[in-house]
Amino acid sequence: MRIAAELPTTAPAWRRRTAVVVVGSGAAGLAASARLAAAGIPTELVTRAAVTDSATAWAQGGLAAVWSVDDNPELHLSDTLTAGAGLCDPRAVAELVDQAPAAIRRLIALGAQFDRTPDGALDLHLEGGHHARRILHAGGDSSGAEVERALVATVAAAWSGPDPVVRLSTGTRLVDLLTDAAGACCGVRVLDADGRVGELLAGAVVLAAGGVGQAWGLTTNPAVATGDGLVAALRAGAVLRDLEFVQFHPTLLVVPPGHGRPGDRGVLVSEAVRGEGARLLDLAGNPVMEGIHPLGDLAPRDVVAAAMQARMASTGSDGCLLDATGFGERRWRDHFPAILAMCRERGVDPVNEPIPVRPGAHYLCGGVAADLDGRTSLPGLYAVGEVAGTGVQGANRLASNSVTEALVAGDRVGRLLVGDRFALGTGSTPVPRRQGVAMSPATTAPLRRLMDTEVGVRRSGPGLARALSALRRLPTRPGPVDDQSLTATNLQVLATLVATAALRRTESRGCHRRADHPEPDARWLGRSTLSLDADGSLAIGWEPITTDLKEYAA
Repeated sequence: MRIAAELPTTAPAWRRRTAVVVVGSGAAGLAASARLAAAGIPTELVTRAAVTDSATAWAQGGLAAVWSVDDNPELHLSDTLTAGAGLCDPRAVAELVDQAPAAIRRLIALGAQFDRTPDGALDLHLEGGHHARRILHAGGDSSGAEVERALVATVAAAWSGPDPVVRLSTGTRLVDLLTDAAGACCGVRVLDADGRVGELLAGAVVLAAGGVGQAWGLTTNPAVATGDGLVAALRAGAVLRDLEFVQFHPTLLVVPPGHGRPGDRGVLVSEAVRGEGARLLDLAGNPVMEGIHPLGDLAPRDVVAAAMQARMASTGSDGCLLDATGFGERRWRDHFPAILAMCRERGVDPVNEPIPVRPGAHYLCGGVAADLDGRTSLPGLYAVGEVAGTGVQGANRLASNSVTEALVAGDRVGRLLVGDRFALGTGSTPVPRRQGVAMSPATTAPLRRLMDTEVGVRRSGPGLARALSALRRLPTRPGPVDDQSLTATNLQVLATLVATAALRRTESRGCHRRADHPEPDARWLGRSTLSLDADGSLAIGWEPITTDLKEYAA
């Protein structure tokens, strides 16, 4: 299979220049924009839908950071490395743990309000994989929405007024990254809110474009999570890392027949519900996690999702139960009001009955190979947030580390670019690359069924090979891309990348589980990479772990 270096479009209807383009308006993109705006760096913030339509706004669990005297950075580091199953970069994790409290203090200084105890202290919660209470919540289960609110309010001041430092482009979708004669990233090609092709030339592009969950039928991700940033980075020449590690959240609501809502999304039931004592049961009422892990229902997500999938397979059921009936009405309303409302709107009352749940696609632990400052293998391109594979998440993300990483990395890339302001410029002249064809929009639904069946929580060599064969046979369509064919094209490439990486890694580690290779294998203590050869073929590479990780090996 050959992958295009850029997609066919009509001629650009407009072109603008700026110093920095930020793609994505979640926590990472907004944190970067806030830092750039404060320094007066001309910035264009491009977001595919409304400014608040991001995974950040949906985050329920919270933000992980060391606050309590009963906690310490070494324990947070250890919990993250353990969850990451040997593939974290300990140096990146140590930097994240060290800088997390300051990042959250900056957010509080911007007006974010987190839940507090009656004596005014921050109310700290426990989630899976953590050995101390270190999760900050806002509004019980609306933490991401509060993060988004505070950051949007801050950056909005920079895009308001007659001479804005930040220009906001909503309803504007990334098509491709532009590259110059030297192969450096020099801007972006987009579809604007009117469906026209436009080009933004810039001295630097910050990808904060989010995740990939829409490649599966059941996901916690918003509709915009179709891997646009990740696939555009590949086409432009960037190296990707660890794409086999897609985390499936264990507890998505299984909506009872007849209770779905128009345009419904996967309803996440936060891990914090189990942190407060809810139990996972099979449909016969037997505990799912008993005897599987010392932390029981609060084991890392990969362990819980795999245990649920195995129990579902052995019992022939399509889900499990999350029993939080012991909470009572008041506790549900005080701690998890949004989850309570979403469940009741879909015919489930968690106060009086267990919640039907099953795993769904949640978070990409890999991404565009980058460091915590966002630097990638492609000059001029930076990647932060979920689209970036920094080594912080390893083979399985520790709960509530993601928004924290987005805040830290977003601020760091902003500071880096502010420091390089005199070298930024406003983008060189782009040159065309090898063009390909778009996929038919009719491929999207069968692709998702294929990914659910063959590239889900449990995979196998034969199943992954079947998936790759089927993906190669999906039909294309002539002509320039539009919104629907862009989605189909990016999902087809994304699915191919995940299945290719998963087929190569013949072990089970973290959130990558192979039925035909059920145990970890120390020979796989390293990071897989994917990039494009000159002819569009996938080049599969390998990055050995350079830091001593023997303590965390299989």
